[in-house]
Amino acid sequence: MNKGFSYTLEEEKIIAYMKLSTEDKLTWLEEINEFTNLLLSDKEKKIREYLRNE
Repeated sequence: MNKGFSYTLEEEKIIAYMKLSTEDKLTWLEEINEFTNLLLSDKEKKIREYLRNE
């Protein structure tokens, strides 16, 4: 892997996620985005956007 990061999840967590409805998955994603935006400083947000565009 040349860039980015990696992590592992237990199979049970993957299966539980797969069982969620599309609406629940989107709600979870929205909540994570809101939470992240509250915690990141403006500088960190700029870095995140820069990395997303690479």
